[in-house]
Amino acid sequence: VQLQASGGGLVQAGGSLKLSCAASGSASRFVVMDWYRQAPGKQRELVADRTGIADSVKGRFTISRDNAKNTVYLQMNSLKPEDTAVYYCHTLYWGNNYWGQGILVTVSS
Repeated sequence: VQLQASGGGLVQAGGSLKLSCAASGSASRFVVMDWYRQAPGKQRELVADRTGIADSVKGRFTISRDNAKNTVYLQMNSLKPEDTAVYYCHTLYWGNNYWGQGILVTVSS
């Protein structure tokens, strides 16, 4: 399984960004992806998965999936400076963790 993430960048507080993560490989249509983030000096945390959204971003972030494209999205609205982090898509498949490359999201105040 390979995960290719895209999107991200620099945005002002209150703005929006949309991240995408496409799975490829023979098992791509079977995987369920989620989103993590890691802010500077902090541990990596789960942001959104198929069961829900982290409290810190609830009401602002939405996870969605296009099964035909084996792609998961993270729509981020009303961004805050504390959302600044490297965002990772992830999947757990047959006991193995697969990570996309980190996508830097910077929110300026």
